[in-house]
Amino acid sequence: MTELLAERVARCAGEHPESTSIVAARESIDYREFWSRVTRTAAGLDGMNRVAVLPTSDIESLVVVVAAMHAGISVVLLHRHLLANQLARVLELAKPGAVVAAPHQHRRLRRLGFEGDVQTASALESDGPVGRAHPGNELLVGITSGTTGEPKLFVRNQHSWAATLDRSDNTFDIGRGDRVAVPGVLDHTHFLYGALHALTRGATVDLRPVAQSLPDGATHLYSVPTIAWDVVQSGIDPVETVREVLSSAARWPRTGRLALQEILPNASLVHFYGASELSFVSFDRGLGAVEETSAGLLFGGVEAQIRDEVVFVRSDMLFDGYLTDDGVVHGPVDGWMSVGDRGRVDGSHLHLFGRTSDMLIRAGLNVEPAAIEAALTALPGIAEAACLAVPDTRMGEAPAAAIVVHDGAPSTDDIWRHLRATLPSPSMPIQLLVLGSLPRTARGKLDRQALSAILATHRRAEARPATDSGNIRSVTAVRR
Repeated sequence: MTELLAERVARCAGEHPESTSIVAARESIDYREFWSRVTRTAAGLDGMNRVAVLPTSDIESLVVVVAAMHAGISVVLLHRHLLANQLARVLELAKPGAVVAAPHQHRRLRRLGFEGDVQTASALESDGPVGRAHPGNELLVGITSGTTGEPKLFVRNQHSWAATLDRSDNTFDIGRGDRVAVPGVLDHTHFLYGALHALTRGATVDLRPVAQSLPDGATHLYSVPTIAWDVVQSGIDPVETVREVLSSAARWPRTGRLALQEILPNASLVHFYGASELSFVSFDRGLGAVEETSAGLLFGGVEAQIRDEVVFVRSDMLFDGYLTDDGVVHGPVDGWMSVGDRGRVDGSHLHLFGRTSDMLIRAGLNVEPAAIEAALTALPGIAEAACLAVPDTRMGEAPAAAIVVHDGAPSTDDIWRHLRATLPSPSMPIQLLVLGSLPRTARGKLDRQALSAILATHRRAEARPATDSGNIRSVTAVRR
């Protein structure tokens, strides 16, 4: 029977208890103490069905996540980009038995309107009994965005994640004695998974920023193209110890890979395609194919087929469905699932041509242009709005918007203030263009290609101050 995630960590703790399991900004912990804290925290979670966790890059976040998975309790993975109404909806649907966060995150939850008790991992510790996880147990409730702006809650079970760990073991070269840099915040499933996979392999997880972790003997780097770009811009000397970079999210361009290869000359650069609902689908190594549509080789055990130009996937890593008021629904049908990507399959190689929806991926986070358009047109005086994905060197993709205004429209500053108050930071556009009219096709539909060209022409517009999600550029009086 497949070994579950927490069982793998327990085995590593038993085999080499004195090895360092995690290095964080201010502390480190060995496998013996880490597993001891996991079991005591798991006992404190006894009787719960789900626990909501707002993690940061710290040891306690990993303690409570592994504790829940050890006890067969589902982790509702909150993230820092949630708006108040979204947090309320997530908690309403998931009904967790506790909400857990590091002390410095409690204020954030209060600002978002959460008035209940916020626990810490250490406060949950108990000497009581610990439940046992089973393959069919719900393991994770993650959050992704929907077309309406309301969060969608995807559900993964214990067996699904165990199967994903098996693929990682077979594909990536991580083992005892390795040091895995995981510099992204653990509320991102890619980085949480990277840390957990390293712990199942007996490696050391380094949660510190890349400027500290890479020169300190890192052998692996879990990354997204944004972080890869940060490494290139950091000014650190080349690091020869890194053997592998494991990247996900938006396509990693060859220019970015070439630049990172100069900093990490001995690293195999691996980028994989997948989705919250699908887990791993395909991967490539090196500088990537010259053909921009290539998504690499299918993982072992993954089947892909094309139906009406849309990619459908079958594997033992798929999610169960979406958590709704009616339970878990809209999961795989006859073992197959699609997230709406268009593509082509050539033998075991996958090519992707874009999404059937207009969702973009900014630094690994899903952004729905429709929600940005709705926020803009909600303002009096803005007649029309259109939002597109534009290439961004650091973020991979980013949203850019064009609007048509009437007399009495709000000022540019007022528009930005409204967007900051309405949208999570990843959805903040990097460009806002005022046009006399939006370009249209002969049938009256938005001409996305023409609008993309207009946005590109004005990309180097007046710079605005940086926000949490990057630099915002604003163009306020360009008319057609």
